[in-house]
Parts: sequence; structure tokens; C-alpha cells
Amino acid sequence: MDVKKVLYISQEIHPYVPANAISNLCCDLPRGTHEKGSEVRTFMPRYGIINERRNQLHEVIRLSGMNIIIDDTDHPLIIKVATMQPTRMQVYFMDNDDYFERHSSKGLETVTHPADNDERSIFFVRGAVETVKKLRWDASVVHCTGWITALTPLYLKHKYNDDPSFRTGKIVVSLVPDAFEGTFDPRFVEKLRMEGFTDEQLGAIADGRPVDYRRLMRLAIDNADAVMEALPGADPELVEYARASGKPFLPCPSSENYASEVADFYASL
Repeated sequence: MDVKKVLYISQEIHPYVPANAISNLCCDLPRGTHEKGSEVRTFMPRYGIINERRNQLHEVIRLSGMNIIIDDTDHPLIIKVATMQPTRMQVYFMDNDDYFERHSSKGLETVTHPADNDERSIFFVRGAVETVKKLRWDASVVHCTGWITALTPLYLKHKYNDDPSFRTGKIVVSLVPDAFEGTFDPRFVEKLRMEGFTDEQLGAIADGRPVDYRRLMRLAIDNADAVMEALPGADPELVEYARASGKPFLPCPSSENYASEVADFYASL
């Protein structure tokens, strides 16, 4: 497989949000992939803590303007972009006033306003996918990191499987230590049914029980083409679930050869 283009859909990326294991990974891995010769684009939410002036975000008018309907409510999608130095990789930000605050210093909205996390996840994933469609950018690999990206494999497998941007790409899901507490809104599955998903496509979460972190990530694994243990400390139950799935699985790469091992994994798909 010739891995020319890799699309990263990420929960958080340093330096746009504070440094931590996940935000560093979502910065370093795309950078390493880029340095190995692949064309890379990355997507993340436009959290309120992001300083748009300091990070030189600007709106992409030609990509903005779409309304994403969730639970019969329109949510305007605003696309912003920044260039990460020194590699000059483009980072796209999915923005909307309903889900992301203005100039917030309180922390990520996923933590400060968890009641909206089910819709926030739907909005972010649909926004990223629709933006890639508009860009007409056909990725060889779509790599998802963080629970807010967990619906990406479901959408790509069942909603966008015939779209030229995603028809041949392989979907990789990262397992990282990012569990959230509690469960999504009780109507989460109903909202996905309103998106057109059938109970067969929703698999195990269609049983009516609350959707917690593990159930959400199992849904991602079920619809992915491959899984990697991206960081130490990932939920061991999910790691075992991924191994038992029979799908290609990459154990946590060594820090010295991280990007090389991931590149080889991509190529093996």
C-alpha cells in the first residue's frame, strides 16, 4: 500500500491546547508521518481555550457555511485553519458556538460541559468528514485518536463508504488513556438513528443501555480496519477487545522508532 496521504482526526493537538500525553501524540505523530514523505492533514475541535490570534487561526470562507442537523436542530459549521510550524502542516478546526465557547480559560468543553458530549462528538465527526469531502482529499489512511473521534469509523463505513474521498482509505483507531466518566445523553442512540443508522449498523449500542466510554470505543473498534495501542495506559479491556477482534493490531510502538513503526503499520494495511 502506497501511503501518500494520511488524515488525522484528533481530540486535541499541542500547541493549540496544553501539553499532555494525547495532545503531544497528536502533534508528534502527524509531524513524524509528514517527515517520512506522506502528505498530512489534521482535524480537531476549536475549543474555547485556543488563542486564535496567537496561533494564527483564520476562517476558511469557502469551506464554512454548512448547517449540520443534530436532533432536528441546525448547527452552523465554521471551518478555521492554522499552519503548524516548522513542518507547515495544515490543521483544520471545527467550530460552532453551540458546542465551543468563545475565549474560555476554564478548560476543554468536553470536561466543563459534559452533558453535550454526545452531540459535540457527532458535530465534530460530521464536520471533519464533510470538510474533507469539500477538499476532495482522498486519504490512504484515516487515523482517529480520542473518544470524541470514535464515531468516525461508523460514519465512514456506513454513510460515506461510496464517497471518493473515503472509498479506499483504511481506518485506524488509537487506544489511549482518555476515558470519560459517566455516560452519554440517554437519547444518544436515538439521535444516531435520526442520522439514518440502523440497529444493525449501531451494533452493540443499539440495545438501549447507556453508552459509556468502553461501549463507545468498542463501536469504534467494530467499524475500524485496524487498531493501535497508541500510548501506555490505554484501557486494558479495550486492548484485549481489539486483539480479540482479529483486526490488524499494533502494540504500543517504541519511543525511539514510533513514527517508523506506525508508518510500517499503515503500509501493511
